[in-house]
Amino acid sequence: MFRTRSYPYTVVDVFTTEALTGNSLAVFPDASQFDEDTMQKIAAELRLTETAFALPATRGDCAARLRIFTPAKELPFAGHPTVGAAFVLLKEEIVARGTAGFLLEEQIGPVALRIERGEQPLIWLQTPPIHEGRYLDGSLCARALGLEPHDLLEVSPQLLSAGNPTVIVAVKDRPAVDRARLDLAGLRSLKDTEDESFCVFVFTPTSEGAYSRMFAPEYGVPEDPATGSSTGPLATFMMRHGLVSKAAGTRFVNEQGTKMGRRSLLHVEIHGKSGVAGIHVGGHVTPIIEAVMTLDVS
Repeated sequence: MFRTRSYPYTVVDVFTTEALTGNSLAVFPDASQFDEDTMQKIAAELRLTETAFALPATRGDCAARLRIFTPAKELPFAGHPTVGAAFVLLKEEIVARGTAGFLLEEQIGPVALRIERGEQPLIWLQTPPIHEGRYLDGSLCARALGLEPHDLLEVSPQLLSAGNPTVIVAVKDRPAVDRARLDLAGLRSLKDTEDESFCVFVFTPTSEGAYSRMFAPEYGVPEDPATGSSTGPLATFMMRHGLVSKAAGTRFVNEQGTKMGRRSLLHVEIHGKSGVAGIHVGGHVTPIIEAVMTLDVS
């Protein structure tokens, strides 16, 4: 016997103050009735970069548990779903309004958030521990991205991860970033093994911080307008190679998604020498849709 149930959700644009820019996200503030298979099917149905499902926390120190799905797979952590879900949980008063900070439980572990008050709050997450992987050949990366070797800076691309493995590639200027492209064949050419999985993040340093694009075809995301989980590793990479401008200092901005018409501004704070006390990634959130999904359940 089946009956129809309604499930409210909110769509927000993250890392922007302007509707219809930034990175869109669907948030189900009460997903306790969904199993994993249903969550994945909903994410595939909505076809947004990611969909976030809030559940009761299993840890006493966390305000809620968050599961995050792309149209193709679940992620252990992602930046724009964490920031966007935090905004919705505050709006729905699942997290008390006026709260200065709280934890969200994700597969990677507890993720700390804090709220910088203002006309439109700036929501910050603390990047999980960053793990370093192998270096890649620059010429090989250039070819995979449809670029020439001379388009790259003389800095070896590297695989870094704060939950989602990311190959970071530094190029000389904005036109090179805008020319980059990556398909599944190009991605496979960068792999050491068939089961290795990662996204590819291309950037150039700017006086404000960085200008970037990110490609994740294996995740069902040909291009991502804003990648919070890769911005912490980006900051580490830039600091190590002296690519953060003196004008930007310890608080700078990563501009992403502009080429695809979804300009996003990801704020970065570096705490302590070379980020030893943490790298925080923050952004604004703009709600655009309040909706209800109806499903038949047994």
